[in-house]
Amino acid sequence: MDFRTTWIVLFSLIVFTCADPVKFIDCGSSAGKVAMVDIVPCPRQPCQLHKGQNYSVNVTFSSTVESKTSKAIVHGVIAGLPVPFPIPDDDGCTSGIQCPIEKQKSYTYVNQLPVKTMYPSIRLVVEWELRDDASQDLFCVKFPVQIVNAESSSKLIL
Repeated sequence: MDFRTTWIVLFSLIVFTCADPVKFIDCGSSAGKVAMVDIVPCPRQPCQLHKGQNYSVNVTFSSTVESKTSKAIVHGVIAGLPVPFPIPDDDGCTSGIQCPIEKQKSYTYVNQLPVKTMYPSIRLVVEWELRDDASQDLFCVKFPVQIVNAESSSKLIL
């Protein structure tokens, strides 16, 4: 590797490792325990989600049960009302988790959160659940976000 490539890789690793995990509230993880929630990219909190972009949601948790399946359910909570928030793949077993899920084992769930351009610019709370095959929450987390207009390319300076 040349010097510039090494520098870029090193800088990226430093930025990634210095990023703070997202502050979240456990909203009823009855069949598991959440260790960390991370959204990429999210340089500051609440996370600003730009319309037309996708975000990676990573949840590290441990299971207290065995389960052959897992299913994600996502809502945007607006004025106390849960509104379904569609994600491309609700199967947790295809989102970084090796199924069957085993008791007392740690897992990292990874999925995409697409922010459609038609969504309103608004502050809300995202509620993300991953349910086992008995419909118990392996995890349930809530975290605040703000949906904002996409940055125009004229504002980007390289």
